[in-house]
Amino acid sequence: MPLVTLWTGREVKALRAATRYTLEAFAARLGVTERMVSKWESGGAAIQPRMSNQAALDHILAQSDADAHGRFIGLLETESGGKTPAQITEPQVAPILATEPVRHPADGKAMAAVPEGIFLGGSADEPIWVDAFLIDVCPVTNADFARFCAATGHTPPRHWEGKRCPRSLYDHPVVWVTWDDASAYAAWAGKRLPSAEEWEKAARGTAGDIYPWGRQQTAAKCNVRESRIGTTTPVSRYHSGASPYGVYDMCGNVWEWSSTATISGRYELKGSAFTSPFFRCTPSAYNDADKDMADDDTGFRCAAAPADMPAQ
Repeated sequence: MPLVTLWTGREVKALRAATRYTLEAFAARLGVTERMVSKWESGGAAIQPRMSNQAALDHILAQSDADAHGRFIGLLETESGGKTPAQITEPQVAPILATEPVRHPADGKAMAAVPEGIFLGGSADEPIWVDAFLIDVCPVTNADFARFCAATGHTPPRHWEGKRCPRSLYDHPVVWVTWDDASAYAAWAGKRLPSAEEWEKAARGTAGDIYPWGRQQTAAKCNVRESRIGTTTPVSRYHSGASPYGVYDMCGNVWEWSSTATISGRYELKGSAFTSPFFRCTPSAYNDADKDMADDDTGFRCAAAPADMPAQ
């Protein structure tokens, strides 16, 4: 997000244009008169709003989406002959993902490494320590589960006609699996189910972002009810929705079982599904279910401790 060290009328005018506000609506957001906004804009770089108004402008900019940020910078550069004004800066953010995914020898799935440390988790963004772990880049697919069933004789999911995985769903997340089904697959693969805290850190990163991709309320980055798809999608479809660790489908597509028990016989579910409204898809959101529950919008992914990774 661009940072404005000192707002002048020039930045005010660019912000209103970038956020597509009418003069009336913009003034209402700031709590000032339309005449005041017009005075700032006509004064350009020579006029500076009061500090209370500077803070209100900061808030509007912070609440705007990435597209509005881009338009804001572009408008200022156009007015300044192609140069960004000195009081506008873009903070440099170091990438969290330090290593490339590794492929697990047992089930062949790519896993992302999440380092030990504190992240801001839960609805209150409280600091939580999590040891280093690996997590599947994508949920377990129908094709993955088919290999497990063939190797172990495990009962296939109910939606496989003739107990065979439909070819059209090979790269979709497996569904109609109970917590025991998910745990059995994880044990076969030499893995385990992630805890709810591990899952959330892999989804949000360390700085308390609301969604895997940041803070923008963008339903287009995931498969939720507003997507109007109405069923599962391939697990690698939403590239722009990947988390800071490069993990896919942490919002939408299918709810995912975790290893975290709530009360006897119930476990936390994370991530939301294609059946969920967008407001339910925040990785910090709480949900749980009976371990024997199976549905067409519930699947899982696996985790492992780095020390448990089989030699390659």
